[in-house]
Amino acid sequence: MSDFSLDAQTALVIIDLQKGILGMPTEPRSGAEVLANAVKLLRAFRAKGLPAFLVRVAPSMDGKDHLAPTVDGETKWGSGLPPDWAELAPQLEIAPTDFIITKRQWGAFTGTELELQLRRRGVKTIVLCGISTNVGVESTARFAYELGFDQVLVEDAMAARTAEEHAFPLRTCFPRLGRVRSTQEVLRSLA
Repeated sequence: MSDFSLDAQTALVIIDLQKGILGMPTEPRSGAEVLANAVKLLRAFRAKGLPAFLVRVAPSMDGKDHLAPTVDGETKWGSGLPPDWAELAPQLEIAPTDFIITKRQWGAFTGTELELQLRRRGVKTIVLCGISTNVGVESTARFAYELGFDQVLVEDAMAARTAEEHAFPLRTCFPRLGRVRSTQEVLRSLA
């Protein structure tokens, strides 16, 4: 039995399950496995009449929204991407009740209407999943915490470029930002 229950003040937020990102290699599970678990969550949320936010990342056509601070690692993206790179995965079967959020940065709150739409619906708890664990999901989770949202971070509905990049936030910061649970635990909590 689950150690928590989710109520009508809960929303699902799915990060970057789009064609271009799902096509990249991920660990400790494939993009297809992450997507399959996210679809289970999405169907359960829809069945309960709870809001679902499908977040995708897409560069602007002129590339002017790309951040360019001095860093040691590579941050460039957006040039030479296939035209369907930012399209959400068809397996999500976008419903008229879903909210599509397009972001230009790592986190889903920066420069988007995600917070506004969550607050308008009285959401207090977000269930968060997607790719990648240590970039888009973690950035969104940190902002959600600072904005005062309770969170459930769905470990087996996430992946990153490496197993280590996936494991580190789950072990170190996610337990300080919310509750880390499995897809099955979340599904039980909705029952």
